[in-house]
Amino acid sequence: MSRFITATDRYIFRLVIVPMIGVFLLAASLLLLEKMLRLFDFVSVEGGPIGIVFEMLVNLVPEYAGLAIPLGVMLGILFAFRKLAISSELDVMRAVGWSYTRLLRVPYLITLAMAALNFAIVGFIQPQARFAYEEMEFELRSGALGASIKVGEFNTIEDRMALRIEESEDDGRQLMGIFARVADSGGQVLSISAREGRFLANREDRNTIILRLVDGVIVHDVADGTPRVLSFSQHDLPIDLPAIEQFRDRGEDEREYILPELLEIGWDPESTSEERVASQANFNYRMVEVVMMLLLPLLAVALAIPPKRSTSALGVFLSIIIVVAYHKVNQYGSEVAEIGRIDPFLALWGPFAVLGGLIIWMYYQVAFVPGGQAIGFLETFYAKVTRSLKKLIGRDKLRGLVPEEDLHEQQEQELREQGVVPGAV
Repeated sequence: MSRFITATDRYIFRLVIVPMIGVFLLAASLLLLEKMLRLFDFVSVEGGPIGIVFEMLVNLVPEYAGLAIPLGVMLGILFAFRKLAISSELDVMRAVGWSYTRLLRVPYLITLAMAALNFAIVGFIQPQARFAYEEMEFELRSGALGASIKVGEFNTIEDRMALRIEESEDDGRQLMGIFARVADSGGQVLSISAREGRFLANREDRNTIILRLVDGVIVHDVADGTPRVLSFSQHDLPIDLPAIEQFRDRGEDEREYILPELLEIGWDPESTSEERVASQANFNYRMVEVVMMLLLPLLAVALAIPPKRSTSALGVFLSIIIVVAYHKVNQYGSEVAEIGRIDPFLALWGPFAVLGGLIIWMYYQVAFVPGGQAIGFLETFYAKVTRSLKKLIGRDKLRGLVPEEDLHEQQEQELREQGVVPGAV
């Protein structure tokens, strides 16, 4: 074991694992925070309990991990080799006979472990988490999660009761300033106002709850007659709970199937052509996302090593763009294949073959071509643009601080120092 994993391998492991975990946590946190704001707004509008937001976010973690894990692996390896290159440690390792392929031993072990984890997530955990999220959203809309009465608004219950609450305390258990208007099929209307009240469970009928009112007045309106007014110190008002529709079964969306189920449906002659195409598209989408991770170490090394005497970070930005863009291309290819516009295998594995070939070429340029640069032309263009911007920004700042005539004298002095006579042809 000591020959297979050396001290250098352990050093590379430490360089990779810290930024990898950091990038994963950062990417997942940013994605969850963006979704959290929408969920808080959604839950507040639906009148549901705030705690359900965090339960829904937990079910979104596998969805975002499918992108955060490859991004973390990619940037972890890239930052490790970039640090080795900038500090010239990579030159020393290469000088003593360590090839890039040998240096990638530990990064590939990490990548294989993360690919196995990602396979388990996208193949088995993510579909069930997606279904659980959809079920929570449905139950929140239907009121099955304990949606509360909105304070300060008229709430309609079963199209026969209008209820308005002025204030609410103790997490909705204590209500103040209550007004209710109840109508029946015979045209009789009860208008009820009370100082306070609370909801109580009805042990005899679970489909009905009791609103116990304290210190109020009931105005009984009849179709043909004089309204009657009744004061009370305590009155129990039964409220029929609305019928809650049952959530659908899992499988309406192919993304809710685990991999064995997709295989069974996608290649079952008894399935309809639409079901087969959709299942095959989703199966190939998940597999290509996992297999692509095996090429990420090669891409990371190709983009990590800047030109000599340069600390350019262009490769870092390109790596993020490539990983995210490829993820979006796969999503688009899967959606197009699901509706039958293109063969699922071609839609998903075609972009993989193109990008895979490009990655292998880029790695070959860095690892086997002396002085080779995978993105040398982009580095040159980036350096020229950077120098031009620095000169432009520097000159503008100088013009703002130095008078124009002094600036001309300074430019002429610089030309004399370079051996050029100002004004000479």
